[in-house]
Amino acid sequence: MALSKRELFQKRRLRNRNKMRKMANGRARLSVHRSNKNISVQLIDDLNGVTLASASSLEPSLGVVGKNNVEASAKIGEAIAERAKKAGVEECYFDRGGFLFHGRVKALADAAREGGLKF
Repeated sequence: MALSKRELFQKRRLRNRNKMRKMANGRARLSVHRSNKNISVQLIDDLNGVTLASASSLEPSLGVVGKNNVEASAKIGEAIAERAKKAGVEECYFDRGGFLFHGRVKALADAAREGGLKF
């Protein structure tokens, strides 16, 4: 029997996260969550279990509330790179979850790289 969309998503998410945990070496994790209406990203220190920085399309200060497109994702990527620098993080690993590295997720990652994050 074929797997459902949700089961395939969970399978991709777990496979990706397990690979990244093996390569983490104490680096922070840049975790992305994408919904139909919004996109959010968190910089997480898994060793201490704390969130170091976050950015979301729900924040009015970013000026992308109500917009859910590639340009909004790029602004969020720039914001997380800036906040990561303030938190003292320059290197992390990108946890796309089960989302494909395409479209909004790719735009966010590219903008974060341009902002100075290394992953």
